[in-house]
Amino acid sequence: MTLASLILPFYYTVSVGLFGFLLPSSIFTLIPAVSIYGFGIYALCLTTNIYTVSAIRTIALMRAARGVGFLLTLTTFFLTYDTILSLKTSIIANTALVIFISLPLFLQGFWAVHLEKNIQKELITLSIVASLVMGEVALLLFFWPVTLIVGSLFLTTGVYIILGLGQAQLEARLFQQTVKEYLLVGFIVFLGMFLATRWGQ
Repeated sequence: MTLASLILPFYYTVSVGLFGFLLPSSIFTLIPAVSIYGFGIYALCLTTNIYTVSAIRTIALMRAARGVGFLLTLTTFFLTYDTILSLKTSIIANTALVIFISLPLFLQGFWAVHLEKNIQKELITLSIVASLVMGEVALLLFFWPVTLIVGSLFLTTGVYIILGLGQAQLEARLFQQTVKEYLLVGFIVFLGMFLATRWGQ
């Protein structure tokens, strides 16, 4: 295993911690937040353990572990993006934060497909391109009058599409139907965001 296996647990812990500062200071928000974090980090430990074993030999739980890892990656992206957007920084700082923070998460997401000891150049290239695309999406959102949650959900949907298609490509399963399914999800979310936007305010 490589340091790539530690990226998601680290990011997940930091993202939950930073997101916690955005929540009201109440026992009723603290307990659910801690419970969700505990459940998530436990699932991550199990996933990492499966990754470690599958690097040596093939096991049946690998597909389930990838699914859990994918879901937790999306959750981490959402919490991270929500924190970034809540800072309400300048357009340059906002875009730069999205790009640089997304890069390691994309890298571990693509690395989880084959779990190779050495990170291949293809994974780095895919991660850089994916991060730049998300930076462009964040740039566009800066001019879109969306709420914090809606903006974070839209960015996370972008991650869902890019990461999902990238993993399908690495698995040599990037079929036309797969592309249509991911793009359909993106269109539905975009339409929902468009309708939820309060124009002219």
